[in-house]
Amino acid sequence: MTQPTDISQFRKAKAQDKAKGKTLCSSGFHKWQNDEKKQFDVKQGRLVSTKICTRCGKAKTTVG
Repeated sequence: MTQPTDISQFRKAKAQDKAKGKTLCSSGFHKWQNDEKKQFDVKQGRLVSTKICTRCGKAKTTVG
């Protein structure tokens, strides 16, 4: 006998599922994670760290 087809993959995605994680970032609540690559600013002589949001992929740099 053949396996029954799973029809859940053909259903339309809910709006709630499409926007999951994006609404927080658009409100300014990013989930920042440190990037492993450390950069050194030659002009200021400081370490520059890059943080990337795990949800939307936006990047920001901080001098520290």
